[in-house]
Amino acid sequence: MSNNCTNLTLCFNDTTTDSEGYGILSTIFSTTMTVMLALVVFSMGCTVEALKVWGHLRRPWGIIIGLVCQFGLMPLIAYLLAITFSVKPTQAVAILIMGCCPGGVISNIFTLWVDGDMDLSISMTSCSTILALGMMPFCLFIYSRSWELAKSIKIPYYNIGMALFSVVIPVGFGVFVNYKWPNQAKIISKAGSIIGGLLMLVIGVASAVLYKGSWDTDLSILLIAIIYPLLGYISGFGLAVIVQQPWKRCRTIALETGAQNVHLSSTVLQLSFTPKQLVQMFTFPMIYASFQLLNGMLLVAVYQLYKRKYCCRTTEISENQSERCVTINELPINGNINMNFEHEDDRITCTEKGI
Repeated sequence: MSNNCTNLTLCFNDTTTDSEGYGILSTIFSTTMTVMLALVVFSMGCTVEALKVWGHLRRPWGIIIGLVCQFGLMPLIAYLLAITFSVKPTQAVAILIMGCCPGGVISNIFTLWVDGDMDLSISMTSCSTILALGMMPFCLFIYSRSWELAKSIKIPYYNIGMALFSVVIPVGFGVFVNYKWPNQAKIISKAGSIIGGLLMLVIGVASAVLYKGSWDTDLSILLIAIIYPLLGYISGFGLAVIVQQPWKRCRTIALETGAQNVHLSSTVLQLSFTPKQLVQMFTFPMIYASFQLLNGMLLVAVYQLYKRKYCCRTTEISENQSERCVTINELPINGNINMNFEHEDDRITCTEKGI
C-alpha cells in the first residue's frame, strides 16, 4: 500500500523543503495516511460481491466505457487545456502526464458516497491500472510530440504494479469478509465511510499546509487544475448517459473518469526530470489533487441533497399509497370487518397495481 499512499495528496519528496523537520513531518503524514487509506479500501471491499465483479468482467460494457473515458477523453482534454492556455512546456508536460494516468482510490470512496456501483468501480480501477502499463506510454507518445521535453518521460512500471496490488489486496480481504460475515461487513463499510470522510478532511488541510508554496503559481495553471477534474466528471457522466447506462453506473463512470492517480503522476515526474524542472512541474499535481477532492465532494453533496429531497417525496407517496391500501382492506366483507392484513404486503400490492 505504501506506493499508492493516496491520490488525494502528493507523496513525493519535496525538493524545495526548507528544513529537515519539514521533511520528517511530511513523511509521517504520508505514512499515517497510507495506513488509514488501506483501512478505507478494505472497508470498501466489504461492499463488493465477487459474483457481481465477475459479471462485470464477463459483460464489460461499463468497464469499456470507463476505459474509453480514462485513456481516450482525459488525455485529450489535458492536451487541449495545455494548448488553449499556452502554458510553459514543463507545465504542459505535467498536465499531460496527469491526464494519461489511470484512476485512483479516491474514486472508489466517492462512488460509495453516491450509491454508485462499487463492483464496477473496483473493476474499473483495477483494469485501468493494469492497462496503464501500455496505455500510459502510448497516450504520451501520441500527445507529447508538441514538446521536446516530453521525450525524457520514464514510465514507472514498478509503481504501477504496486498501485494495482494496493487496491486488489485490501479489496480482496474485504470481499472475503463480506462473503463469510455479511452482517459484520455492513458495519465495517459504514465505519470505513466515516473514516474516509475524516481522511479527506485531514488530507485537504494538511496538504494545504505542507505544500503551501505550490499555490504561488500562474493563474493559468490554477484555472486548469480547477476545471480539469470537473471536465472529467462531466465528460464521463455524459458519455455514460449517451450510451444509455443505468444512472447508478453513470455516477460511477463519472467519478472514475475525473479522479486520477496523483501519486503515480508525481512518481513519473520524479523519475523523468531534473530538480530544477520539478520545481515548476510539482505545482500542478498538488493543486489538481486539491480540486479533484473539492469537486468530488461538491458532487457528493449535490447528490445527497437531491437524494434526501427525492426520498422524502417518495416516502410521502408511499405513505399515501399505504393509507389507501388500508382503507380498501378495512371495507366490510359480508357484514364483517376484515382486520387480517399486513401493512407491508398491502403496500407492495398497491405499488404493483399502480395505485
